[in-house]
Amino acid sequence: MHLENTQQQTNTMPRIGDNAPDFEALTTKGQIKLSEFAQDKWIVMFSHPADFTPVCTTEMSGFANKKAEFEALNTELLGLSIDSIHAHLGWVQNVRETTGVYFDFPIIADLDMKVSKLYGMLQPNESETAAVRAVFFIDPKKKIRLIMYYPLNVGRNMDEILRALEALQTSDKHGVAMPLNWKKGDKVICPPPKSLEALNSRLADDTLEKTTWYLAKKDI
Repeated sequence: MHLENTQQQTNTMPRIGDNAPDFEALTTKGQIKLSEFAQDKWIVMFSHPADFTPVCTTEMSGFANKKAEFEALNTELLGLSIDSIHAHLGWVQNVRETTGVYFDFPIIADLDMKVSKLYGMLQPNESETAAVRAVFFIDPKKKIRLIMYYPLNVGRNMDEILRALEALQTSDKHGVAMPLNWKKGDKVICPPPKSLEALNSRLADDTLEKTTWYLAKKDI
């Protein structure tokens, strides 16, 4: 029975390439509907286990401190935990008073666990009442492009979240792929040739950094 329940939970999780499941929810910035939120922008939606907890406070502060960098990448932040709107507001104010950091982005009050269940943020082997540390990268067409999951006791890496977001956007813009540890300014990977003509053209192209015929990099 436990195996069946775990499988059912897994089957409901959104996957990369899926349309982001739509929902309406109350947040610290009012009521939102995902399909109408942040039109023509990317969304980074992230869950945390609970308000007034230490790891979550460091993470939410990290998102708040990097908010301008996300905005520069045409991206809106959207937080979530299984807490009431009053708990959210109290936590936001407490952190602002004690550290000077202001969580100036909407945080979903998911007391009924509707959004957490919709997005597979509740993972019973970790906790049945607290959302794991999930991150969903949603593009302007409301497609899920990347998913990260962390356990309750390990904080996320903000630099990696920003790096992954910029990599997705750069890949979309230039039709390229990103090598290991890619960051802005590094060479990108050209798609491998799909015909003999393209292969011969690749071999004759002196502007590329070629390791072999199927692995070539270029500047953009």
